[in-house]
Amino acid sequence: MSHFGRLTATLLLLFTCQLQAEPLSLIFAGDLMLDDGPGRLIADGGDPLLPFSDILREADYRIGNLECPIAESGQAFDNKIYSFRAQPAVTRVLQGRFDAVALANNHSGDYGREAFLETLHHLDQAGIAHFGGGRNLSEAHAPLWIERKGLKIAVLSYNEFKPRTFEAGANWPGIAWSEDDQVITDIRAAKAAGADHVIPFMHWGWEREPLPDKRQQTLARKMIDAGASLVVGGHPHVTQGAEIYQGKPIIYSLGNFVFDGFDLPAARRGWLLRLKFDQTGLLFWETLLAEMDENGTPHPVSGAFTPCGRGGEADLLECHTP
Repeated sequence: MSHFGRLTATLLLLFTCQLQAEPLSLIFAGDLMLDDGPGRLIADGGDPLLPFSDILREADYRIGNLECPIAESGQAFDNKIYSFRAQPAVTRVLQGRFDAVALANNHSGDYGREAFLETLHHLDQAGIAHFGGGRNLSEAHAPLWIERKGLKIAVLSYNEFKPRTFEAGANWPGIAWSEDDQVITDIRAAKAAGADHVIPFMHWGWEREPLPDKRQQTLARKMIDAGASLVVGGHPHVTQGAEIYQGKPIIYSLGNFVFDGFDLPAARRGWLLRLKFDQTGLLFWETLLAEMDENGTPHPVSGAFTPCGRGGEADLLECHTP
């Protein structure tokens, strides 16, 4: 090999090692409800994500739960107490802050299947990936694939809270419903397809309850036994704590992230989850406290102690936000 060839090979090896050494950072956010107060703020030219913009932009990949359709079509169901629908213009505040949104929740179908399909269209137009829902059952159960920095991560999403009538079918649009056997099958299939890590993002648990119920705990452990690297949850509108099982974290509920209209103080506080992975696995995870104002805009809270941990370790830690 010539001197130039050896030099090129050496530089390539060094560059490859650098890429492998640099960790991949992910963020998960809880409920993003962009109707009502947040929707009015956006319509007036405001931005409910502005206080967290720098934190969100620092991560390699950002995921949130979209707690509303984005549409102008459809009609609200008469039997639902709360129905949400955001205007298409809201995608401007998501762009550059969120790479993907989960759709497996109890509000994606608030305005029917036409509005849901319109939501998919607006997300596609904005370049925002979506998972946990789709034009048919196969799409709804398909993982979100993240391939960055030499890692391949699959994120799955499922809803456990009514109405189940909005579950996707073989030939109609809707969301992915949580059935234990199917969830486990999907996790194993993602691992077989080459995923280094599988992360279920669940919509589960009882609203306003500060602790997970037995159902959440049992399913979370089943998912880790099936091959999940960690489990992330939401829906209760409050945070629900975290635990370590088999050295892997379970963050039961991130609570709200952009949401207004709650009189319960705990529902105006949520967590942003930050994860760091490298070739060896999950290095570190931490939760950052957010507090929502009257418009549903989240603000970072300094001086808070929130759950965190190191990958593979059995101890649940508390980290202090500067």
